[in-house]
Amino acid sequence: MKVVCLDLEGVLIPEIWIDFAKKTGIDALMATTRDIPDYDVLMKQRLRLLDENQLTIDDIQAVIATMQPLEGAKHFLDELREQYQVIILSDTFYEFAAPFMVQFGQPTLFCHKLALSESGRVEDYILRQVDPKRHAVMAFKQLNFTVYAAGDSYNDTSMLTEADAGFLFRSPENVINEFPQFPHTTEYNVLRSYFDSV
Repeated sequence: MKVVCLDLEGVLIPEIWIDFAKKTGIDALMATTRDIPDYDVLMKQRLRLLDENQLTIDDIQAVIATMQPLEGAKHFLDELREQYQVIILSDTFYEFAAPFMVQFGQPTLFCHKLALSESGRVEDYILRQVDPKRHAVMAFKQLNFTVYAAGDSYNDTSMLTEADAGFLFRSPENVINEFPQFPHTTEYNVLRSYFDSV
């Protein structure tokens, strides 16, 4: 009984905040968990920038509506789900990810929520729990599942460590260099072969 846990942004879809930064021209919004390991520091920076620029959830969702999954991601996910139970573990928000889940055929997603005002101001973020990806993997293992995991960023590494086998996918050089214990690939077919050969 095997479960595959996948990160979302950078693995199956583009980085939402990077696309949003490009559309708004706010370079500081380009920072992601690939750059800043402390998620709270990163999110407080993002919330401050949204406030300073009077940007709302509607502005973010308008950009998300123009985005598509990464090339080959849907095919990879569809084929993977034929053999494995697949759970997407992400530090994104349901308010961001919902359109992509429709495109992917509504896979199971564990992520966070945003606290929004009536006017759509992003007031805060609500974590499902601290270090949620690692805790999810721990829970699956306690249910007697063998767990494989793949992600691209600093916030994925505790999940990869906790899993029975963990892999980096399309990670930046700084993450690859700091975590050489995890095999790395940039191709979906190779990632699938990693899961199949464990």
